[in-house]
This record gives sequence, structure tokens and C-alpha cells, in this order.
Amino acid sequence: MNTLKAFSEKEHAYYAYQARQDFLREQQSIQLEFEDLRAEVEQARAAEDEARAAQERERVAKEEALAENERLKRLLADKSESSGTGTP
Repeated sequence: MNTLKAFSEKEHAYYAYQARQDFLREQQSIQLEFEDLRAEVEQARAAEDEARAAQERERVAKEEALAENERLKRLLADKSESSGTGTP
């Protein structure tokens, strides 16, 4: 009877060990999947931030170009006025 009890306890311990190992493998798989998803989200955020920064750079460049255009128009208008009044 003691022998059967010892086998039963060993079998019970083995199944408990196997269940624990299965649980740990499953948790590791879940953790890896979670980390992959987190990395994807971070990449998407970085791409979105980069796109937003590119749009901002483009907007600033357009504003600078428009300001330069206006400056040149004023310069040309001032030059036209000064040459128009300076000659008889």
C-alpha cells in the first residue's frame, strides 16, 4: 500500500509540475505577444509623430516662401515707385 501511495504522490507531483510548466509557457507566449503589440503601437506612434513633424516643416516652409514672396513684391513695388518719380 505504501508503494502505491508513493507512486500516486509522485504522479500527482509530476502532473502539478507539468501544469506549472504549461502555465509558464503560456504566460511567456502571452508576454511575447504583448511586447510585439506594444512595439507595433510604438512604431505606429513614431511614424505618426514623424508625419506630423513633416507636415509642420512643410507648413513652415510654405509660410517662409510666402513671406519671401511678399518681401520681394514690396521691394519691386518700392523700386518701381522710386524709379517712376525720379525720372522726368
